[in-house]
Amino acid sequence: MKRATILQLLPALESGGVERSTLEVAEALVRAGHRALVASAGGRLVPRLQALGAEHIELDIGRKSPLTLLRVGALRRLFAREQVDIVHARSRLPAWLAVMALRGLPAPSRPRFVTTAHGLNSPSRYSQVMARGERVICVSATVRRYLLQHYPATDASRLVVIPRGIEPAAFPAAPRPDPAARAWVAGLHPALGGNGPLLLLPGRGTRLKGHADALGLLAALREAGTDARLWLPGAREAGRERYISELEAEARALGIAPCVAFTPPTDAIARAYAASDLVLQLSRKPEAFGRTVIEALACARPVVGWAHGGVGELLDELQPRGAVPPFDTAALRHAAAALLTPGERGRPAPAAGTMSAYTLRAMQDATLAVYDELLD
Repeated sequence: MKRATILQLLPALESGGVERSTLEVAEALVRAGHRALVASAGGRLVPRLQALGAEHIELDIGRKSPLTLLRVGALRRLFAREQVDIVHARSRLPAWLAVMALRGLPAPSRPRFVTTAHGLNSPSRYSQVMARGERVICVSATVRRYLLQHYPATDASRLVVIPRGIEPAAFPAAPRPDPAARAWVAGLHPALGGNGPLLLLPGRGTRLKGHADALGLLAALREAGTDARLWLPGAREAGRERYISELEAEARALGIAPCVAFTPPTDAIARAYAASDLVLQLSRKPEAFGRTVIEALACARPVVGWAHGGVGELLDELQPRGAVPPFDTAALRHAAAALLTPGERGRPAPAAGTMSAYTLRAMQDATLAVYDELLD
């Protein structure tokens, strides 16, 4: 591909999976000798983007207000001024603004249009714009099926599945068990000490992450004689105090309060995986991908999760023993117990070392191949 100018559009650069993917693709573009532009309202990740060698253009294209339509002209002028070759929209409102801006340009100078469907948005005409790219990147086969189910007029040949990827060096395989990592956790959170298995459920403080299901599982395992503990990093966050109070009350009612730690997010998530014996992915709502599954398996830790959405897709492919019919608590208990037997605790996760399709470099290379196809 000749040197190209690629412009990614998203509401802001604060935090989250969409923002992370934007920076990762910008990094790949710069490495390949292309010009990487990002337009957004800004945010704390802008300096990191610029440090990669990419350029940021501050433009408020994510605010849900009729006034945001006034940004169409600014976008159209941006496309022309910067001689943009490809516009890549990662969110619905920026995608609509891009569609309208592109219409006003003469065909010979019109940039190509790419979208990425990062989530399973509620079906609507508003959401349908994410299926209107000349190429539509789907972060999982689950997303591809979802788009074709709800927007049957979509040209299936335009849909390209490119899973999200992780940097393997950031999630190295750890011995199982890892006494040093477990001692580190116990030092931070004494409730997690002891020699029994440690369960880990990373996730924001929202009911959708299935914290209550994890508490029920812990209670069942302990009732059956397993001295298990449970760490919920990310559950405790500002604005979620009432939710945490409910979970703490539930833990007391189940008699497991001394064995649970509700904490803010950890910056050492790979070490948290290493300290654990079993990672839980119990989102009540199907997710588009399920990065936790990939991260945990890369660290050689087994995962048990509800087998729906992207999580079920990954487990079916990489570790079928951890795939549990959604909300079947008996099956969840059985699967967790099987993976926590003494023999299993000394064995790495079955999928360790088979993650080549889910690396950061694989995602970056596949995305640049989409750009290359459109331009050549």
